[in-house]
Amino acid sequence: MSERILEDKGLVVRHSVLELFEHWAIALSGLILILTGLFQMPIANRYYINELPGLAWSADYIVSLKVHYGASIVFVAMSFFHVFYHGILGDRGMLPRKGDMKQSIEVVKTFFGKGEEPPFHKYLPEQRLAYLGMAVIIGGLIISGLMKTYKNLIDPQMSEALTLLATWAHNIFFVLFIIAFIGHMAAIILKPNRPMVRGIFTGRVRLDYARRRHPLWISEIVDHPVTAEDQPESEADTIVETADPEEHEITEEEASEDKEKEEPRQ
Repeated sequence: MSERILEDKGLVVRHSVLELFEHWAIALSGLILILTGLFQMPIANRYYINELPGLAWSADYIVSLKVHYGASIVFVAMSFFHVFYHGILGDRGMLPRKGDMKQSIEVVKTFFGKGEEPPFHKYLPEQRLAYLGMAVIIGGLIISGLMKTYKNLIDPQMSEALTLLATWAHNIFFVLFIIAFIGHMAAIILKPNRPMVRGIFTGRVRLDYARRRHPLWISEIVDHPVTAEDQPESEADTIVETADPEEHEITEEEASEDKEKEEPRQ
């Protein structure tokens, strides 16, 4: 169990090293996809981006396309890894729950001094809703992108209808991805969410913050189910450890008396 409380350091582990790697691989490859997608419009030469140090290649359509393909391999691979890895673990903490929309509205109101935030689990209700939206957008990007790649590399004669569908779908999801990316960054800037920034880089957040804002999550960590390693080695050990000494002595005396009664009188 990667989530654990570090009392001596005043921290709580929110994300494992593998989860941090997964997050940053998707984030950085996604950022490269956004930039190289914009370079193919093209805007690098028009706005002199190619004159910036290290970006001379940005005005070359073929080079930017190859970089786009390279980033997409990482992006698609890590997206599939995310789905299968968390699916195998049964991690459903980010999936939307009933009442998330209503609760998100209440949380937004607290930013303007109206009401108080309810106790949260590991993720905020708006985070779970944003996760669903981002999953739909990324899914649309991957499917439409694979269609465009198939047309470019395998079947240049793909029907015009499918080509237009893939192109328009990819462009629409591309714009939505940029908006979602900006929204994700903006949410971190909000004062109540700033303590979570540390968790993005180190996987840990302050314990006092987690207890104040995510008490339901802390409760889950403290009261986690007992694992097989926590169980006694055998049933006999359980009996010995839980038995009351006085009850054990009484039981022996009663057993002795019963034995005497069963013996025939001389």
